[in-house]
This record gives sequence, C-alpha cells and structure tokens, in this order.
Amino acid sequence: MALTDILNSVIVFDKKAVVENVKAAISSGIPIDDILNKGLIAAMDVVGEKFSSGEIFVPEMLQAAKAMQLGLEILKPHLAGDALMEKGTVIIGTVKGDLHDIGKNLVTMMVEGAGFNVIDLGVDVDVDKFVSAAQAHNADVVCLSALLTTTMPIMAKTVEALKEAGLKAKTIIGGAPVTHAYAQQIGADGFSDNAPGAVELIRKLTAA
Repeated sequence: MALTDILNSVIVFDKKAVVENVKAAISSGIPIDDILNKGLIAAMDVVGEKFSSGEIFVPEMLQAAKAMQLGLEILKPHLAGDALMEKGTVIIGTVKGDLHDIGKNLVTMMVEGAGFNVIDLGVDVDVDKFVSAAQAHNADVVCLSALLTTTMPIMAKTVEALKEAGLKAKTIIGGAPVTHAYAQQIGADGFSDNAPGAVELIRKLTAA
C-alpha cells in the first residue's frame, strides 16, 4: 500500500505527501530499490504517459517532477553505493550562446526520476565542456538543448567533437526549433521534443 501511496502522491504532485510516504516506506522496511523503482520511477512513467496522451501539460509535469525530486532526496542517503548510476550516466546542458533552461530542467528531473545519474552542466555550455564532462564521468548519453535557431550549429559542433574524442556516449538533441531531420543531419543518435520522450529514448540507447 505504501508504494501505491508514493506513486499516487507524485502523480497529483502533493509534495508533502510524497515526503511523508517515502519516509514511512523507509521506516516500515520496504526495500529501498522498490521505493525507487515501484514508487518514484513508476510514478514518473505514469506522468509521462498522461502527458503524451494530453491528459496533463508541461506545468503539471513539472510539478510532479519536483514532487518526485523531494522523494528522491530523502531516498539518496539510503541507496546502496551508486545504485542511481546502475542505469547509466547522462550529461545534459543548453549549448553555448543559449540561456534557456526550462525544458532542460524538466528533462533533467524526469531522467533522474527514471533512475539515471544526471550531470547538469547548466546553460551557455561550450563544446569543450561537454566533451570534458563526458570523459570525466564516462557518460552513456549526452543531451544537448537549444531554443534559439542561431545556437543550433553549436549542437553539430558538439556532436562532432564527441565523436572525434572517441567517446562511447550517445547524443540526443532537443528544443523548440530542433527536428528529427536535423538530428540525422548532424549525426546525433536521437531527438525528442518533450521530456517523457527523452526518457524513453535514453532508456533505448542505454539498453542497446
């Protein structure tokens, strides 16, 4: 019942209830992995499905992600070793010259909520910083965000630089002006125009 309570409280973005339910689940001895996977992660999958079907919109999804994050913060000290890193490490940032971060922040929360270790480089991130971060953290996926058409060429340069560095990391691009065709054109491994789609794509790329 406690796991269902966690799931439901995230879906209705009741932050106080999320915190209380996660604490209660820990106290009652429910396995930490179950709280993470069957409670928090499962909740964000439901939220993603509701968004994709048009039941909820970005503001609601953002609130649910924030509620999930609060539960995750309580859980982190109890996670054995690098349990959150088991599914992979994702680097994310908004490319050089672009200061927009709402979409990036939502993707960050959703991907972390899906059980990945996420390194958020912030906004206005240059090519070298993406490459060095991917090397330092042995990244599985690098996500590039842009809202301005003028900064899209930086995505191409970053994808090229990651390949030239011989890194294993797959690349995903996203943002309002970005298209699947552009992703193919610059040699990126994928494209998503929303956060749930990004989570699904990252899962596919890391499972391959």
